[in-house]
Amino acid sequence: MFAIEVRDHIMIAHSLPRPVFGPAQGMHGATFIVDAAFFTAELDEDGLAVDIGLATDILSEVLKPLNYGNLDTMEIFAGKVTTTEFLAKHIFDSLAERIRAGRLGDGSGRIRRLRVMLHESHTARGWYEADL
Repeated sequence: MFAIEVRDHIMIAHSLPRPVFGPAQGMHGATFIVDAAFFTAELDEDGLAVDIGLATDILSEVLKPLNYGNLDTMEIFAGKVTTTEFLAKHIFDSLAERIRAGRLGDGSGRIRRLRVMLHESHTARGWYEADL
């Protein structure tokens, strides 16, 4: 498999209102570094798996509505516990939708797998990964 991975970041506020989360039950901020890896089985005639510029653009587009937002007040997350893993799947789904719509140009059809990884800190990260 070939892969292109691009990176961006978001700063969010949220709470995780269940006892298992201890002090994170209260409102707090988080800065996530977000990596999106696009996997292909083959390269195009130019030797590309995916256009890095387009991949960077769609990741930025997906993250923009979340950045500097309070996830607790966003209708899309009503009733959800916005853990790192949950957010990775949300971002994955948003990217997959754009891939299926051809937003990565000719490379869209080559993508076989996608991984979205959120780095909470230098010591912890979570991700969601699946075939498309």
